[in-house]
Amino acid sequence: MSLLSITRMQTNIGQYAVLHDVTLEVPEGGVFVLLGRNGAGKTTTLRSIMGMWRPSPGSVILRGQDITALHTADIAQLGIAFVPEDMGIFGSLTVEENLILATKSGQFDQTRLQRIYTLFPAIEKFWTKQAWSLSGGQKQMLSVARAIIEPRDLILIDEPTKGLAPSIVDAMADAFAEIAETTTILLVEQNFQFAKRLGRDMAVIDDGRIVHAGTMADFVADQDLQDRLLSLSA
Repeated sequence: MSLLSITRMQTNIGQYAVLHDVTLEVPEGGVFVLLGRNGAGKTTTLRSIMGMWRPSPGSVILRGQDITALHTADIAQLGIAFVPEDMGIFGSLTVEENLILATKSGQFDQTRLQRIYTLFPAIEKFWTKQAWSLSGGQKQMLSVARAIIEPRDLILIDEPTKGLAPSIVDAMADAFAEIAETTTILLVEQNFQFAKRLGRDMAVIDDGRIVHAGTMADFVADQDLQDRLLSLSA
């Protein structure tokens, strides 16, 4: 059984149909990458899974449970975290306060906190700093840290490398690879080099429809398919 199953999902935003009959199977473990050109429907897919936009028709099934009609807060309680493209952190709060708000009880599991320090040393270094004062890469680390401060089955991450320096991107890739050893990641990413380094399984969305799905290894080996679906050589 897949961890997450999406079947014939259509999402309308106002009068516009953004997703058309999207079907995806996200297996448990590792990194599943959703690729596509700008405006293809990647972010809408993540937001629809998270209940921020309600698909109709279609279904979203998590571990056999239909979560299509649930509110976002209820979906989060079932073990899904969302790291949005805008990072979703509170700039006026400290790093510590941002992480406290992401816990269920207002208290840290020290083992998980130490793991975050290991993955993202900047979190510990800037613990008392307000989030607005962090660099772009540090803010992204904080956003991901908020997603893993509690145990999760699945993390949805939207464009985490956008605007980041290459050294930060490399550090993020290492962290994601370690996180994926225990938590499934559904990653939306425009940086194909980053995506192919991490992805085990993948799909391509275009104009709101899934046009290809398979293993990342097979996709990487097929340059013609990459060029046709992503225009990587253009």
